[in-house]
Amino acid sequence: MATVLSGTSGALYYSPAGTSVTTLTASAFPSSGGNITVGANLGYRVNDTVTLAYPGGSTVTNCIAAGDHFVKTYDSSTGVMTVSATAGGAALTASASPTFTAGTFASITFTAPLVVGSVREWSFEITRAEIDVTTIGQTVTTTAPFRTFISGFADGSGSASVYSTDDDTNLSSRMVEDVIQREQAGAKVRLYIDRKMSGANVDQTASRSILADVILTSASFTVNPDDGQTVEIAFRPSASPTFDLSKTA
Repeated sequence: MATVLSGTSGALYYSPAGTSVTTLTASAFPSSGGNITVGANLGYRVNDTVTLAYPGGSTVTNCIAAGDHFVKTYDSSTGVMTVSATAGGAALTASASPTFTAGTFASITFTAPLVVGSVREWSFEITRAEIDVTTIGQTVTTTAPFRTFISGFADGSGSASVYSTDDDTNLSSRMVEDVIQREQAGAKVRLYIDRKMSGANVDQTASRSILADVILTSASFTVNPDDGQTVEIAFRPSASPTFDLSKTA
């Protein structure tokens, strides 16, 4: 007999807005020291986990190593970032500049969506456009002719109710602030319908989820004497979501 899932089976994971740069040229990287010029007015914050990737075929000897790092510093006004191997550790440095194949770029992106622990609920709706292709001049009968439709583009919209807390570093607070983040590249949600854990990590094979790059469109605040303060955040996919609705383990 099938087991009916409850809300405790679900979860919402989030990658913050403004934490994906995929067009870094070789000149963005230092020949000495640790300053990487990623761009101004982005959403990176200290201790964000980010992945540095160089384009294939490039020469990166003695450069800041590719891989998963932590943001050591980020100056929003200048766009300069340093990274470290551990949270709060020393900044990684280079003794040579990378050399890229023409027309290729490096990237620094938020490594993976993280759990938002202050979510009350989330919802996601999928819709499909209908295109009217009714023709005129149909054969006259005793009943009115019916219109004819074909399927059009798919679309989606979602929302999440998150609790307001006094912790500015809480990922739910950051999600609210990201609604007005100018650059939203990198904003991503993974909506778990059935999250299965393997130790401290999510077992993606055994879990069911929807993964989507999103734009955050609104935040609606609710404050009253009887309930915890909540913020309703609305979002919509900025590209085709990935649906993993099968349980294969």
